[in-house]
Amino acid sequence: MIIRKSAAEIEGMARAGALLAETLALVADHLEPGVSMLELDRIADEHLRENGATPTSKGYKGYPAALCISPNSMVVHGIPTEYRAKEGDLISLDLGVTLDGLVADSAITCPVGEISPESQRLLDVCQEALAAGIEQAQVGNRVSDISHAIQVVVEEAGFSVIRSLVGHGVGRSYHEDPQIPNYGPPGRGPQLQEGMTLAIEPMITAGAPDVYVHDDDWSISSVDESLAAHFEHTVALTADGPRILTAAGAALLR
Repeated sequence: MIIRKSAAEIEGMARAGALLAETLALVADHLEPGVSMLELDRIADEHLRENGATPTSKGYKGYPAALCISPNSMVVHGIPTEYRAKEGDLISLDLGVTLDGLVADSAITCPVGEISPESQRLLDVCQEALAAGIEQAQVGNRVSDISHAIQVVVEEAGFSVIRSLVGHGVGRSYHEDPQIPNYGPPGRGPQLQEGMTLAIEPMITAGAPDVYVHDDDWSISSVDESLAAHFEHTVALTADGPRILTAAGAALLR
Protein backbone atom coordinates (compact mmCIF):
# COMPACT_ATOMS: atom_id res chain seq x y z
CA MET A 1 0.00 0.00 0.00
CA ILE A 2 1.30 3.45 -0.94
CA ILE A 3 1.09 5.86 1.99
CA ARG A 4 0.36 9.49 1.10
CA LYS A 5 1.58 12.05 3.61
CA SER A 6 -0.19 15.08 5.04
CA ALA A 7 1.26 18.57 4.66
CA ALA A 8 2.40 18.41 8.30
CA GLU A 9 4.14 15.09 7.75
CA ILE A 10 5.93 16.44 4.70
CA GLU A 11 7.14 19.41 6.73
CA GLY A 12 8.41 16.99 9.38
CA MET A 13 10.21 14.96 6.74
CA ALA A 14 11.74 18.18 5.42
CA ARG A 15 13.14 18.92 8.87
CA ALA A 16 14.65 15.43 8.98
CA GLY A 17 15.93 15.95 5.43
CA ALA A 18 17.60 19.26 6.24
CA LEU A 19 19.46 17.66 9.15
CA LEU A 20 20.38 14.73 6.91
CA ALA A 21 21.84 17.06 4.27
CA GLU A 22 23.77 18.91 6.96
CA THR A 23 25.14 15.63 8.31
CA LEU A 24 26.25 14.34 4.91
CA ALA A 25 28.00 17.66 4.24
CA LEU A 26 29.78 17.39 7.59
CA VAL A 27 30.94 13.85 6.83
CA ALA A 28 32.05 14.84 3.32
CA ASP A 29 34.15 17.67 4.82
CA HIS A 30 36.08 15.04 6.81
CA LEU A 31 36.48 12.67 3.86
CA GLU A 32 40.15 13.04 2.94
CA PRO A 33 43.05 10.62 2.45
CA GLY A 34 43.77 8.71 5.65
CA VAL A 35 40.41 9.01 7.39
CA SER A 36 38.82 5.71 8.42
CA MET A 37 35.29 4.74 7.55
CA LEU A 38 34.60 4.09 11.25
CA GLU A 39 35.54 7.68 12.04
CA LEU A 40 33.10 8.98 9.41
CA ASP A 41 30.37 6.83 10.91
CA ARG A 42 31.08 8.20 14.39
CA ILE A 43 30.84 11.78 13.11
CA ALA A 44 27.44 11.14 11.53
CA ASP A 45 26.05 9.27 14.53
CA GLU A 46 27.10 11.91 17.04
CA HIS A 47 25.85 14.83 14.96
CA LEU A 48 22.40 13.29 14.53
CA ARG A 49 22.00 12.46 18.21
CA GLU A 50 23.20 15.92 19.26
CA ASN A 51 20.37 17.32 17.16
CA GLY A 52 17.61 15.11 18.55
CA ALA A 53 17.51 12.58 15.69
CA THR A 54 18.53 8.96 15.28
CA PRO A 55 20.26 7.18 12.38
CA THR A 56 17.53 5.04 10.80
CA SER A 57 19.93 2.35 9.58
CA LYS A 58 21.45 1.61 12.98
CA GLY A 59 19.73 -1.54 14.21
CA TYR A 60 17.55 -1.81 11.10
CA LYS A 61 17.32 -5.56 10.47
CA GLY A 62 20.52 -5.84 12.49
CA TYR A 63 22.60 -3.28 10.55
CA PRO A 64 25.36 -2.16 12.92
CA ALA A 65 26.15 1.43 11.88
CA ALA A 66 24.67 4.88 11.30
CA LEU A 67 26.05 5.27 7.78
CA CYS A 68 26.31 2.91 4.85
CA ILE A 69 29.78 3.60 3.43
CA SER A 70 30.65 1.95 0.13
CA PRO A 71 34.09 2.52 -1.43
CA ASN A 72 34.86 2.28 -5.16
CA SER A 73 33.30 -0.88 -6.67
CA MET A 74 31.03 -1.33 -3.65
CA VAL A 75 27.61 0.01 -4.63
CA VAL A 76 25.53 0.14 -1.44
CA HIS A 77 25.11 -1.08 2.15
CA GLY A 78 28.80 -1.11 3.00
CA ILE A 79 29.40 -1.57 6.72
CA PRO A 80 31.98 0.97 7.99
CA THR A 81 35.38 -0.59 8.70
CA GLU A 82 38.94 0.48 9.48
CA TYR A 83 39.48 1.02 5.73
CA ARG A 84 41.15 4.40 5.23
CA ALA A 85 40.32 6.61 2.27
CA LYS A 86 42.94 6.93 -0.46
CA GLU A 87 43.54 9.58 -3.08
CA GLY A 88 41.38 8.83 -6.11
CA ASP A 89 38.73 6.82 -4.23
CA LEU A 90 35.01 7.18 -4.77
CA ILE A 91 33.14 6.79 -1.47
CA SER A 92 29.36 6.47 -1.37
CA LEU A 93 27.62 7.70 1.80
CA ASP A 94 24.02 6.58 2.35
CA LEU A 95 22.12 7.88 5.38
CA GLY A 96 18.64 7.60 6.83
CA VAL A 97 17.48 10.03 9.52
CA THR A 98 14.52 9.59 11.85
CA LEU A 99 13.27 12.77 13.52
CA ASP A 100 10.01 12.94 15.47
CA GLY A 101 8.94 9.61 13.99
CA LEU A 102 9.46 10.56 10.34
CA VAL A 103 12.21 9.31 8.02
CA ALA A 104 14.27 10.93 5.28
CA ASP A 105 16.80 9.05 3.13
CA SER A 106 19.62 10.34 0.94
CA ALA A 107 22.97 9.35 -0.56
CA ILE A 108 25.96 10.97 -2.23
CA THR A 109 29.14 9.62 -3.80
CA CYS A 110 32.20 11.69 -2.96
CA PRO A 111 35.61 11.93 -4.60
CA VAL A 112 38.68 11.68 -2.41
CA GLY A 113 41.25 14.21 -3.60
CA GLU A 114 41.99 14.15 -7.31
CA ILE A 115 40.04 11.58 -9.31
CA SER A 116 40.26 10.47 -12.94
CA PRO A 117 38.18 12.20 -15.63
CA GLU A 118 36.19 8.97 -16.12
CA SER A 119 35.44 8.78 -12.40
CA GLN A 120 34.22 12.36 -12.49
CA ARG A 121 32.04 11.59 -15.52
CA LEU A 122 30.48 8.66 -13.62
CA LEU A 123 29.58 10.99 -10.75
CA ASP A 124 28.22 13.65 -13.09
CA VAL A 125 26.05 11.19 -15.01
CA CYS A 126 24.62 9.65 -11.84
CA GLN A 127 23.63 13.11 -10.60
CA GLU A 128 22.12 13.95 -13.99
CA ALA A 129 20.14 10.71 -13.86
CA LEU A 130 18.84 11.56 -10.40
CA ALA A 131 17.76 15.00 -11.61
CA ALA A 132 16.00 13.44 -14.62
CA GLY A 133 14.18 10.98 -12.38
CA ILE A 134 13.08 13.71 -9.98
CA GLU A 135 11.77 15.79 -12.90
CA GLN A 136 9.38 12.95 -13.72
CA ALA A 137 8.01 12.83 -10.15
CA GLN A 138 4.93 14.75 -11.24
CA VAL A 139 1.33 14.20 -10.15
CA GLY A 140 -0.37 12.16 -12.87
CA ASN A 141 2.77 10.44 -14.14
CA ARG A 142 3.51 6.76 -13.53
CA VAL A 143 6.27 5.28 -11.38
CA SER A 144 8.07 3.91 -14.43
CA ASP A 145 8.34 7.41 -15.92
CA ILE A 146 10.93 8.02 -13.19
CA SER A 147 12.61 4.68 -13.96
CA HIS A 148 12.79 5.30 -17.70
CA ALA A 149 14.21 8.81 -17.36
CA ILE A 150 17.05 7.50 -15.18
CA GLN A 151 17.85 4.63 -17.53
CA VAL A 152 18.04 6.87 -20.60
CA VAL A 153 20.58 9.24 -19.03
CA VAL A 154 22.75 6.43 -17.68
CA GLU A 155 22.82 4.21 -20.75
CA GLU A 156 23.26 7.03 -23.24
CA ALA A 157 26.45 7.86 -21.34
CA GLY A 158 27.68 4.28 -21.71
CA PHE A 159 27.23 3.27 -18.08
CA SER A 160 25.04 0.53 -16.54
CA VAL A 161 22.00 0.67 -14.29
CA ILE A 162 22.02 -1.95 -11.53
CA ARG A 163 18.73 -3.71 -12.08
CA SER A 164 18.48 -5.68 -8.85
CA LEU A 165 18.42 -2.56 -6.64
CA VAL A 166 15.54 -0.07 -6.48
CA GLY A 167 14.32 3.16 -4.97
CA HIS A 168 11.26 3.14 -2.72
CA GLY A 169 8.63 5.02 -0.81
CA VAL A 170 9.76 6.49 2.51
CA GLY A 171 8.36 8.53 5.39
CA ARG A 172 6.53 6.77 8.15
CA SER A 173 8.87 3.81 7.60
CA TYR A 174 12.33 3.44 6.05
CA HIS A 175 11.09 1.38 3.09
CA GLU A 176 7.52 1.73 1.84
CA ASP A 177 5.69 1.06 -1.40
CA PRO A 178 6.16 1.65 -4.26
CA GLN A 179 9.41 0.15 -5.44
CA ILE A 180 11.11 2.38 -8.03
CA PRO A 181 13.42 0.52 -10.45
CA ASN A 182 16.02 2.57 -12.31
CA TYR A 183 15.10 1.13 -15.70
CA GLY A 184 12.07 0.17 -17.76
CA PRO A 185 9.57 1.52 -20.27
CA PRO A 186 7.59 4.65 -19.36
CA GLY A 187 3.91 4.78 -18.52
CA ARG A 188 3.71 1.78 -16.21
CA GLY A 189 3.15 1.15 -12.52
CA PRO A 190 1.10 3.10 -9.99
CA GLN A 191 0.00 6.61 -10.88
CA LEU A 192 1.82 9.29 -8.91
CA GLN A 193 -0.39 11.30 -6.56
CA GLU A 194 0.02 14.37 -4.40
CA GLY A 195 1.37 13.50 -0.96
CA MET A 196 3.53 10.56 -2.07
CA THR A 197 7.09 10.68 -0.73
CA LEU A 198 9.71 8.78 -2.71
CA ALA A 199 13.38 7.92 -2.27
CA ILE A 200 14.69 8.18 -5.83
CA GLU A 201 18.18 6.67 -6.12
CA PRO A 202 20.06 5.73 -9.28
CA MET A 203 22.78 3.16 -8.56
CA ILE A 204 25.11 2.74 -11.52
CA THR A 205 28.44 1.24 -12.54
CA ALA A 206 31.12 2.13 -15.06
CA GLY A 207 31.07 -1.49 -16.26
CA ALA A 208 28.50 -4.28 -16.26
CA PRO A 209 25.34 -4.17 -14.12
CA ASP A 210 25.93 -7.45 -12.27
CA VAL A 211 26.44 -7.29 -8.50
CA TYR A 212 27.03 -9.71 -5.61
CA VAL A 213 26.44 -9.66 -1.85
CA HIS A 214 29.47 -9.98 0.42
CA ASP A 215 29.78 -12.51 3.23
CA ASP A 216 28.57 -9.89 5.73
CA ASP A 217 25.12 -10.19 4.08
CA TRP A 218 24.96 -6.42 3.58
CA SER A 219 27.66 -4.99 1.32
CA ILE A 220 26.91 -5.16 -2.42
CA SER A 221 29.63 -4.73 -5.06
CA SER A 222 29.97 -4.90 -8.83
CA VAL A 223 31.01 -8.36 -10.05
CA ASP A 224 33.53 -6.92 -12.52
CA GLU A 225 34.97 -4.56 -9.86
CA SER A 226 34.02 -1.52 -11.93
CA LEU A 227 33.50 1.75 -10.07
CA ALA A 228 30.02 2.52 -8.80
CA ALA A 229 28.08 5.70 -8.00
CA HIS A 230 24.93 6.28 -5.95
CA PHE A 231 22.97 9.49 -5.46
CA GLU A 232 19.60 9.71 -3.71
CA HIS A 233 17.04 12.29 -2.61
CA THR A 234 13.77 12.02 -0.75
CA VAL A 235 11.14 13.80 -2.84
CA ALA A 236 7.56 14.83 -2.05
CA LEU A 237 4.99 15.07 -4.82
CA THR A 238 3.09 18.35 -4.68
CA ALA A 239 0.60 20.11 -6.91
CA ASP A 240 3.43 22.46 -7.89
CA GLY A 241 5.84 19.65 -8.82
CA PRO A 242 8.47 17.59 -7.01
CA ARG A 243 9.87 19.00 -3.77
CA ILE A 244 13.30 17.73 -2.69
CA LEU A 245 13.24 17.17 1.07
CA THR A 246 16.90 16.20 1.53
CA ALA A 247 18.61 19.20 -0.05
CA ALA A 248 20.38 21.80 2.13
CA GLY A 249 17.74 24.06 3.63
CA ALA A 250 14.95 21.66 2.68
CA ALA A 251 12.92 22.54 5.77
CA LEU A 252 12.64 26.13 4.55
CA LEU A 253 11.43 25.32 1.03
CA ARG A 254 7.82 25.81 -0.02
